[in-house]
Amino acid sequence: MISQVLFGYMGFASWVLVGFLLLLLIDVVRNWRPRNFPPGPWAVPFIGNIFTGLDFKTMEKLAQEHGPVFSLRIGSKRMVFVSGYKMVKEALLNRLDSFNDRPVFPLLHVVFKGLGLSLSNGYLWKKQRKFANTHLRYFEEGQKSLEKYIEVESNFICEAFKDEQGQPFNPHYTINSAVSNVISCVVFGHRFEYSDPTYRKILELDSEIFVLAGAFQTQLYDVFPGLMKYLPGPHHTVLANYAKIIKFLSNQIQRHQEAWNPDNPRDYIDVYLSEMDKKKSDPKAGFNIENLQICTIDLIEAGTETTATTLRWGLVFMMNYPHIQEKVQAEIDRVIGQSRQPTMADRSNLPYTDAVIHEVQRVGNIAPLGFPRMASKDTTLGGYFIPKGTSTTTILSSVLNDKNEWETPDSFNPEHFLDSNGQFRRREAFFPFSAGTRVCLGENLAKMELFLFFTSLLQRFTFRPVPGEMPSLEGVMGFTHSPKAFRTLAVPR
Repeated sequence: MISQVLFGYMGFASWVLVGFLLLLLIDVVRNWRPRNFPPGPWAVPFIGNIFTGLDFKTMEKLAQEHGPVFSLRIGSKRMVFVSGYKMVKEALLNRLDSFNDRPVFPLLHVVFKGLGLSLSNGYLWKKQRKFANTHLRYFEEGQKSLEKYIEVESNFICEAFKDEQGQPFNPHYTINSAVSNVISCVVFGHRFEYSDPTYRKILELDSEIFVLAGAFQTQLYDVFPGLMKYLPGPHHTVLANYAKIIKFLSNQIQRHQEAWNPDNPRDYIDVYLSEMDKKKSDPKAGFNIENLQICTIDLIEAGTETTATTLRWGLVFMMNYPHIQEKVQAEIDRVIGQSRQPTMADRSNLPYTDAVIHEVQRVGNIAPLGFPRMASKDTTLGGYFIPKGTSTTTILSSVLNDKNEWETPDSFNPEHFLDSNGQFRRREAFFPFSAGTRVCLGENLAKMELFLFFTSLLQRFTFRPVPGEMPSLEGVMGFTHSPKAFRTLAVPR
């Protein structure tokens, strides 16, 4: 009776206003900034800063406004961003035990389910990463097979480029196939022909995922998963692509199970199957078929996308800076010549070439925001309090372009990695693979691939732009920072 009187007195619109104000109060109280939490721009009630671009250029501007440690509120979640070499080093290297974990990304969680190598945490992550590291070291240090795989694949990609007969072509999927074949030999025990339609399709699906991951609607899924799963958008394509990739991997694993000989393991999958038998009494370690599928995705993606994208940037820079390409080729001709294939033993004698490769990584800026971590305990950074469970992103682009660390950060300048005597010099502010406990698992493999592929290609070809089609130096921001689609002329030397 009283409610009816009040409703009649206030009217429907008034009650709607009261309800809105109540929800607003709840939102303010629930999302009140913790004491001494990193500063950031004003957040819109209910949605936070979702309309603030999450690209690295926007992040660098926000760092200038709010300092090297700042925060954004995305929906109801607060995220911390860390900028500049000094503060990123503090987070990744000086506080190793503070930012070990990965946050949950609702969209990727549909696929990865907290398993695998990149998105798992705790005991399971430690066991899976240690196992994968051991397997990669076995190939790298024991049999020296990784270098052999890369040398063989270098010949295949050079022959594929030669088949273009100096005519314009897009090298994207040829490079992807070549790079992916190296990790495929480790994981599956064999390579795939570049013309293999099934594997080429898998690479295309995965490349599409990396592009679509940067779309606004895709990122909205992580903010409002309950709503976005019912709305159309690129997030559905991401999930559909992953479903097809998992089906392909399931078939590969099934074939391995059928031909498995524990006394003669051929590759990562075979060794993993053996480990499943050994770890039956330790289910928390996660050695099972479902985790094998996810670990395999992690290895294929980590072993393909970033290295292939870096090599494409390498061709873009060589076409834009032909005088640098000529100096690289002159050094290769002087040290190696044309009679034999480059090997890793040549790297120390090719300081300029090595410097150019590093500068490609620096300016190409493949993973500008790295991969988010999560505070594994209450901690402080830059004098600010960061509660346990807070998602924390280190802006790697701010390290690679730190004006306090690089002489000409906005220019493509191989001299950054050369001393006064023309010898290669390492730079502390060089974090293309991130750093610390979550550093890229395939860092050593990627370094070998970049050197051997890049050197082999420039030994045998001069890369020129198609007339009127100079490749752009402006990249495309998805999950990675990649070159815009381009064509090239690979002119045999």
